[in-house]
Amino acid sequence: MFTDIAALYAVYPAWFAGSVFVIGLMVGSFLNVVIYRLPIMMEREWRAQIEDLSAAPPAAGATPSADRFTLATPRSACPACKTPIKPIHNIPLVSWLALRGRCAACRAPISARYPTVELATGLLSAWAAWHFGFGAAACCAVSVTWALIALTGIDIDHQLLPDSITLPLVWAGLLAAVAIGPGAGVALPVSPKDAIIGASAGYLSLWAVFHAFRLLTGKEGMGYGDFKLFAALGAWMGWKILPLVILLAAGAGACLGVLMIVFRGRDRAAPMPFGPYLAAAGWLAMLYGQQLVDGYLRVSGLRH
Repeated sequence: MFTDIAALYAVYPAWFAGSVFVIGLMVGSFLNVVIYRLPIMMEREWRAQIEDLSAAPPAAGATPSADRFTLATPRSACPACKTPIKPIHNIPLVSWLALRGRCAACRAPISARYPTVELATGLLSAWAAWHFGFGAAACCAVSVTWALIALTGIDIDHQLLPDSITLPLVWAGLLAAVAIGPGAGVALPVSPKDAIIGASAGYLSLWAVFHAFRLLTGKEGMGYGDFKLFAALGAWMGWKILPLVILLAAGAGACLGVLMIVFRGRDRAAPMPFGPYLAAAGWLAMLYGQQLVDGYLRVSGLRH
């Protein structure tokens, strides 16, 4: 059965990409939950640790059962009326369109962000699957895509890149390099040597920039989560692609920052998350890194 499906996907890549698109929509629905709930779970864990250290009594009325909050519980509910969402109303993208972006119970508007994340996850997953074709490289690329989407959403909301996502992403890249290794004509994953050097170089390079900036200005220019995300990109794609990633991320961040200052009056001193730019640059480099480098070398005249 599996060999038949594999043969079908190998012969008809559009079927493979279409299947991954549908899976991506469902995963996108889960990523919405991760983006919203994971920071809250982390904050609650920090508060519990502080209470334990200070020997403070638990808040009045808080019980283990009533205070349980995970990625699975409690059930998703309308933010306005708190009515639990029925499974039939939780179909990715389709339900939001069918309900015209409103709660089925109270008709309060539901943010377009939810279907946007679902659709983006489906499209980017299908794009990666189409690019790499059926095989281990596509599975790796789609998994990395999901992690980058979750990190982007959380960093935009909270300027936070959770260790519970970045560190497993680093280890997954290293293990994939050992277990799978580079395939013929496929740049994902890389060799174990390139993955180890990439993870080390990714972390240490931004770590050095962070401390140099702090020594010169007395301010912190980025967070430790950025180091770990850059290390994860290095683990998956190797050290050779890291200069391209940081150039794309820094360039995009600088351009958007200037536009926001000019057109939206953003305070220059206001912190801006760097993780989304790293994630976007890393995703582009994962698919088109070598083509981008070759194109730049041709345009600059360094390669004919």
